[in-house]
Amino acid sequence: MIQIKKVLLINTHLTYPNWSEGVLNDAFNQKAKDFFGGNQFEVLETKIEDGYNVDEEVEKHMQADIIILQTPINWFGTPWIYKKYIDEVFNSGLHSGKFLSGDGRTREDASKQYGTGGKLQGKKFMVCATWNAPKASFNDPDQVLFKGRSTEDILIQITSNYLFCGVEIVPDYNCFDIFKDGDIAGDLENYPKHLQKVFDLD
Repeated sequence: MIQIKKVLLINTHLTYPNWSEGVLNDAFNQKAKDFFGGNQFEVLETKIEDGYNVDEEVEKHMQADIIILQTPINWFGTPWIYKKYIDEVFNSGLHSGKFLSGDGRTREDASKQYGTGGKLQGKKFMVCATWNAPKASFNDPDQVLFKGRSTEDILIQITSNYLFCGVEIVPDYNCFDIFKDGDIAGDLENYPKHLQKVFDLD
């Protein structure tokens, strides 16, 4: 019997009426949903703003082969509801022993490193983010704000949670400069190509 692969799409957009309604993040989320559906994946979804059950979210993570976070970057991080979601879901995954068993270190073996206690090996995680920041502000040591840092560097507080639990992190996808000179249409069009590449779905 062929086992159908599953993808979990997590949308962490938080609505601010008359300013940030979530249309763009919904559009990227729908692109991913259409792509994976077309590749015979079962699509699991969570829109955090609409509410969630912690135990069900743990089980979604356990079932998923691929997990994608769709998020705006607000003040250099995700909306606060995502931090609450992570605290609740990952604490449950820790206490149940489903996500990890401790932090990997043991008193019996000093060579074991912090962050090697995860149980979610074989899964992959990716961030798709929308930014006001322009692409030129990254990977350039002459830029005043990020000083040469990449999007991967800025997103490490997100990806580390998954890496800590044994999940493989794949390259992020980003839509830059969304309020001024970004290429939103082009970024949406190219998103499936990125998904196909990073998840090796030929």
